[in-house]
Amino acid sequence: MAATGTKSVLFVCLGNICRSPIAEAVFRKMATDAGVVDKWVIDSGATSDWNTGSLPDTRGLACLRKHGIETSHKARQVTKDDFMSFEYILCMDESNLSDLKRKANSVKNCSAKIELLGSYDPQNQLIIKDPYYGSDKDFENVYEQCLRCCKAFLEKNS
Repeated sequence: MAATGTKSVLFVCLGNICRSPIAEAVFRKMATDAGVVDKWVIDSGATSDWNTGSLPDTRGLACLRKHGIETSHKARQVTKDDFMSFEYILCMDESNLSDLKRKANSVKNCSAKIELLGSYDPQNQLIIKDPYYGSDKDFENVYEQCLRCCKAFLEKNS
């Protein structure tokens, strides 16, 4: 559970190796640069258990490094406790949203606000598409979209 006075956000995608670790790293950097990282609990997770323990996709890591961001995140699956301990669970697409809402229904004291990260996009791109089967450019698009969405989310919650 987040300490009193802290906020918390969990970024979620299907495997927790592409989109959600990029969003987590981008948000952590933004919060650090804004001097508010100590007021946040920030993490990411997956709706599936396929990649548990894996590092993010090398193309995602290369994209982050290109923008001066590092991450040491290892993939994990969303747990029932996450629905009680995180204030916000922000996911990448409709499939993630459906999976998370279904899981939340089985959690007695679910207090998390479950939303699409793209709902914060000032360019109104609601869905952050999975770049896994794409190119470096697709990872760059995910990064740019996460940058816009995380900026708007942080501003709304500061």
